[in-house]
Amino acid sequence: FIVKLKGLKSIFSKDPIDYLKLRKGDIHTPKSKFFKKDNTQTFQILKSTITAVKPNEDTNKLILFIHGGAFISGPSQIHWDSIQKISQQTNQTVWMCDYPKAPEHKIEEISNNIDFVYAKALESFKSSNISLIGDSVGGTLITSLVQRLVKHQLDLPHQIILVSPVMDASMTNPAIDKIDTTDPMLAKVGLMSAKRMCAADVTNELISPINGNFDNFPRTTLFIAENDITYPDQVLAAEKLKKANTHLEVIIGEEMPHIWPYLPIIKESKIALQQIVAILTN
Repeated sequence: FIVKLKGLKSIFSKDPIDYLKLRKGDIHTPKSKFFKKDNTQTFQILKSTITAVKPNEDTNKLILFIHGGAFISGPSQIHWDSIQKISQQTNQTVWMCDYPKAPEHKIEEISNNIDFVYAKALESFKSSNISLIGDSVGGTLITSLVQRLVKHQLDLPHQIILVSPVMDASMTNPAIDKIDTTDPMLAKVGLMSAKRMCAADVTNELISPINGNFDNFPRTTLFIAENDITYPDQVLAAEKLKKANTHLEVIIGEEMPHIWPYLPIIKESKIALQQIVAILTN
């Protein structure tokens, strides 16, 4: 596992980032027997592939899962493993959203896909019964989606869970440089390269929601990790959410890496994933 982390660090230490190499870890169709059951179906919404996993019992609740991958890759095995655990323990329908990636697709098209996926979810589920969960840039996409929903006075989800969300694609926060040397997974140079593949203007709210409005957000849970170059901007986002009087809970992974709740073998990750399950079932 540590070797895999070092491999990721190596990939993210190059500019331009080798997105094709990163994509070698992508799994678009899960191989686990769990996803071979009759309660799993796949369908398209625009250019996004949705894998819907239904519980054994009927449910009126939906978890919309938007994976990370720097906008250029994913989903990976850790996402499918996490979805399996969440599905088994929440008794709620889960939609995995496999959206189009950069550099073939830009942030405007990716965001439009997310809008359509959420609108499609509203056709079958009440907004008050929908939870959104996203890691890394999945958290970016969820945050910017909510900002658009608020702006246009559309129905908001019951809650959002953001796992190590990338809040500012410009990576200009000076506190990032110190963490960059110790982050075991990400490096600023490669992350910036990936963002530029996705957007010409990395300050755009679509890819840097820190520049958007945080008023009227639904219940929000932030999982943030101290040993993660995206951590300083998450702290700033938390401050904005608090200032906007959001019902906010911040869970800090001390000395943890990026998206630690999804990572295998780490004791803290298992605890964090159980916390996610508990939040989803409240």
